[in-house]
Amino acid sequence: MTDTAKLEQSIKASGLTKRYIAKKLGISEMALYKKINNITEFKASEIAALCELLNIESKLEIFLRRW
Repeated sequence: MTDTAKLEQSIKASGLTKRYIAKKLGISEMALYKKINNITEFKASEIAALCELLNIESKLEIFLRRW
């Protein structure tokens, strides 16, 4: 599961818009919203691209959070 709060923090800190991020991932803004909010899952390629875009060093903290 994605840690929504940490991902939102990373997005805000990057200064990038969700529209821009969605475009870079090749998905719609609605698809990005669903993935951020754990309605659907991120693909491994999307996680890799997000980590690069947002300068996330430890993807485990955000994308593999256990409840």
